[in-house]
Amino acid sequence: MMNSLKQGPKAMLISSPFTAGIVFSILWLAAGALLLSILLHFTSMKEAYLPSNALIVHAVSALAGGFATGKRTEKRGWYYGALLGVIYGIIVLMISFLASDASLTLRSALVVGAAALAGAFGGMIGVNMRK
Repeated sequence: MMNSLKQGPKAMLISSPFTAGIVFSILWLAAGALLLSILLHFTSMKEAYLPSNALIVHAVSALAGGFATGKRTEKRGWYYGALLGVIYGIIVLMISFLASDASLTLRSALVVGAAALAGAFGGMIGVNMRK
């Protein structure tokens, strides 16, 4: 019984770098969406600014996910971070397609590209923070 209590918090750790990156990305996306909602409701921010602000939220989310992925890998953080960014971008596009029947446009490619670049940058920072 005592051994299971000692190992309790360690069971909560995410061992896969990609799983940890996706989880961190989703958490940052949720926080960013909540922040945008609060700003939209309580300030004079107009809805016309939402697409550009949403792109920033997606880039920051991919950066955080790339950082988490890069920190858990030992080398090639830029590669794993960029791969995580592409996967994150595809997940966001799939959700937007399923939720609102959105079609693929140039903006879709921009979201995936921004997520890949931000994820690669986050992966580079994450690998270097490990040392």
